[in-house]
Amino acid sequence: MTGESTHHTTGYLASDEFAAMLDRLGEVAVRTGLNVLPGQQVILTAPLHAVPLVRRVTEHAYRAGASLVTTFYSDDQTTLARYQYGAEDTFDTAAGWLAKGMADGFREGAARMAITGGNPALLAGQKPDHVSRASKAASIVNRPAMEIITNFDINWCIVAAATPEWAQQVFPHLPPQQALEELWRAIFAVSRLTGPDPVAEWATHNAILHRRATFLNDARYAALHFTGPGTDLTVGLADGHDWAAGAEKAGNGVVCNPNIPTEEVFTTPHRLKVEGHVSSTKPLSHQGTLIDGIHVRFEAGRIVDMQATKGQDVLARVLDTDEGSCRLGEVALVPHSSPISRSGILFQNTLFDENAASHIALGQAYTKCMRDTEGQDEASLAARGANTSMIHIDWMIGSGQVDVDAVTADGSHTPLMRQGEWVVEA
Repeated sequence: MTGESTHHTTGYLASDEFAAMLDRLGEVAVRTGLNVLPGQQVILTAPLHAVPLVRRVTEHAYRAGASLVTTFYSDDQTTLARYQYGAEDTFDTAAGWLAKGMADGFREGAARMAITGGNPALLAGQKPDHVSRASKAASIVNRPAMEIITNFDINWCIVAAATPEWAQQVFPHLPPQQALEELWRAIFAVSRLTGPDPVAEWATHNAILHRRATFLNDARYAALHFTGPGTDLTVGLADGHDWAAGAEKAGNGVVCNPNIPTEEVFTTPHRLKVEGHVSSTKPLSHQGTLIDGIHVRFEAGRIVDMQATKGQDVLARVLDTDEGSCRLGEVALVPHSSPISRSGILFQNTLFDENAASHIALGQAYTKCMRDTEGQDEASLAARGANTSMIHIDWMIGSGQVDVDAVTADGSHTPLMRQGEWVVEA
């Protein structure tokens, strides 16, 4: 007799404390993250193992006045089956009908809620060509929906749910149940949920992030200069760039926190004005491969030389996605003392790992980080420095050994961060 194994929740995961923390995460996701409008629909995506959190988010969304919450689930095993048994000529296929429906939903005013938590190593061992082709096909059909997100036209939010396979990747030396419990505890802690009033704590944290962004916007620096072991990189900033952080007002007028957690202030670099070399300070988990020891050299904004001690072939495929994939679409400053950095955990999930260190992102720029964009087409934004690509992949370049200077238009330098910490009081 065969069948699905039954998982019996015990210990911390069956405790009243865990139930209360899960409810807090659901509340913060809706009230602080998404900030659902009365009468607004919500399109929610999540892995199957996240059902308990999906239920908390859904309840809080309806309490906040959502008119309808529609959930789309993903399942690691059925995703993997495609790569194990799919025919060779099928990996350029993507569900365009679903992507179109998502984009239509966003255009009609639906908010986007995403719960992440899939196995970061799911596709390890699968044919890189199949993974690359499937990813490119999905990027093409999802581009209209993603443009609505990157333009920040609607309120959206991403949070995380611990799942067994993800937990085993993060804590490989712990028994499965203990690993899952530890990952949940880590998510709750770095998502600022353990204090007496998480919603109020998030308001305070957002105020700090906003002060830093305001300081940088008022200063109107021309570039950032990163220096440290293996790094001497100047990142020019786009013409009319705008620093953003924490809770921001979307194009539909809703103030939302797109990422829970978040520790960054970020903006749009100039796609043609990045010079020098830079080394990664943390591994990058991408489509089942851990890419480590990244070192690249930029000339006129483009990566012209690349190496990695691990996963170099995957990184090469990423850089070959399209013309914009070897240029930058984001630069972000994160203090080395952030809660995620202090945890010492490599989450192997960008939502968390990018908030452990200052970082750059290959690919698509966030046009929300540009001023006076109304009526400007892609060519006009490109002339101001905004990059265009089907990808947006963050990787970490900051640490306790990295300094950051601001560079003014006349070339003078002002210290911003020393040994990974802010030295300006914003």
